[in-house]
Amino acid sequence: MFLCRDKELDELNYRYDSEKFECIIVYGRRRVGKTALINEFCKDKKTIYFPALKDTERGNLESLSAAIQAYKNPEMAEGPVYSSFQSAFEEIGMLAKKERIIFVIDEYPYLAKSDNSISSRLQHLIDLKWNNSKMFLILCGSSVSFMEDEVLAYESPLYGRRTGQIHLQPLDYKETAEFNPDLDPVDNAMIYGITGGIPLYIQQLGVKKDLRSALLRNFFHPASYLFEEPENLLKQELREPGKYNAIIKAIAEGATKLGDVSSKTGIETASCTAYLKTLSDLGIIKKETPIGQKEGRRSIYTISDPFFRFWYRFVPRNMGAIMTGRIEYTYQRAVEDYLHDFMGPIFEKICGQFLMKYDSSLPINLNVVGRWWGTDPRNKKAIEIDLIGESVRENALQKKEYIAGSCKFRNRETNMKDYKDLKEYSEVFSSEAEFHYCMFSVSGFTEDLKALKEAHLRLISIDRLYREP
Repeated sequence: MFLCRDKELDELNYRYDSEKFECIIVYGRRRVGKTALINEFCKDKKTIYFPALKDTERGNLESLSAAIQAYKNPEMAEGPVYSSFQSAFEEIGMLAKKERIIFVIDEYPYLAKSDNSISSRLQHLIDLKWNNSKMFLILCGSSVSFMEDEVLAYESPLYGRRTGQIHLQPLDYKETAEFNPDLDPVDNAMIYGITGGIPLYIQQLGVKKDLRSALLRNFFHPASYLFEEPENLLKQELREPGKYNAIIKAIAEGATKLGDVSSKTGIETASCTAYLKTLSDLGIIKKETPIGQKEGRRSIYTISDPFFRFWYRFVPRNMGAIMTGRIEYTYQRAVEDYLHDFMGPIFEKICGQFLMKYDSSLPINLNVVGRWWGTDPRNKKAIEIDLIGESVRENALQKKEYIAGSCKFRNRETNMKDYKDLKEYSEVFSSEAEFHYCMFSVSGFTEDLKALKEAHLRLISIDRLYREP
């Protein structure tokens, strides 16, 4: 099932129709759907598809030779192995002089690491030969840092040779719901919170009737794909998965500062800093700072990947029940009772996506949306605003304008006190700015709040989040 990548597919097809040489860089984290996008694009088109291997130079040369053979004579199971990558690439270039050919190098970082001259070879061929051909070259990679530093960066031999790039992102909350259009918004929000909008995880979760059954079968079961996925990903990407696992676990359990993570894991600070950066590059964690402020003492580490956040929140602490087959009997008190609490930050993210992408009646043009936390100096109390949306420009009175949002994923209605708190906290954030208030709620609003007629207040239900075009 191929869904939700129409924009990227249209871009690839538009460039394909040009008949000119194209070099498109497609990259993004693992499981995000890069290969599925490329396969959909290549359907019914002449393609040499070369999946690079975590192998030696010779192993990859054999794989490339087989891909060329499959294109030239698909009825022959085997063919000759080219003497070098140079000769194999030149053969593809000759073919592309005659007709439009898509040449895909999937997992390009594997190839580049097996032969560090590959990028320079491709640069030379593009400059001297391929630019005048009908080749449609796609370089695809899952290592975002490698693709940005070694392919897209100024220092790369391939810098300036690309004609376009697609950084494929996880699906947003509305796109995720397209996989399960018959489910209600609350269940679809939870599916987004559990899978993080990764198409493979949505499909593996496989919600058919209810979320509970799908989780028990496809998440909290030792034989399921999703049960071992975090560990498998860490092993694929990292040399010391045990240390990275310890760091993610420490953050999941509340260690949000470098010193706390170092102390809890027993990893010395300098090494811990390097590990944290690697996890940030992979998109698993992030260093978060209150919106409008520079990185500093108030910055904290959080698990930004929803899938990892869900797994580390619920699987390790219930491992005994899972491995002994008792999780079905403890699911309600061990998982279900905490799902609304888990969904709090996810719902904030959903509401932020709504404001930035789908809200057709925004009172201001937003530049950025984020979270803010600080201390109320009047009573020395720690406070937090779920969402702050910053305007692109000041208003006619030279005042900054913001949207302040409250996002409640809970089993009771949002009430007047919630609104009062939001207004008070906004004054602490800025006493001089003009605010527009958005109250987002899963369980609705009290009658007195709905009866309130204030121009700067909007009440937005979860149904509307999914209805808005």
